[in-house]
Amino acid sequence: MTASHPHGSTAKSLSAAQALAIAAGLIVAVTLLDQASKWLIVEYFLDRPRVVEVTGFFNLVLTHNTGISFGIFRGSDDWVRWALIVAAFGIMAVLLDWLRRQPGRTLTLAIGLICGGALGNVIDRIRTGAVVDFLDFYLGTWHWPAFNLADAAITIGVVGLILDGLFRPPSSSKN
Repeated sequence: MTASHPHGSTAKSLSAAQALAIAAGLIVAVTLLDQASKWLIVEYFLDRPRVVEVTGFFNLVLTHNTGISFGIFRGSDDWVRWALIVAAFGIMAVLLDWLRRQPGRTLTLAIGLICGGALGNVIDRIRTGAVVDFLDFYLGTWHWPAFNLADAAITIGVVGLILDGLFRPPSSSKN
């Protein structure tokens, strides 16, 4: 049961500072987990190109994606890499400003996951010019494009944004 405050609000509300602090912690945690997983895959587990069959629907593979989702922009000129980096930082800034203006628990977690994942992939692009992908899920001969923990965090965060938009109660003030 959620404790109520005298004016009918619940104990679930966050201040902008709290939301940004929680999001910052999540950004750091997701970025570190993503980078650690990629380092382990590249340096120790898949030190030579191969497919490691884990289950009947999941492999570990090593790919370097110079593009974005599903390989869009793969093999493009170097300016595209830098444009993607700038775009990622711009999107992160917009999301964090949105969180500052409308703090909420679901939005905080969603934006923290998205920004943490984006930062993990940006680090790859800056360091190596490509994003390391290694998770390969498949059904029969159909394979989902390989992805990484950063991509998973971004996807979960986007689902959180959608859920927040669908189920967040309307604010009492109209703009």
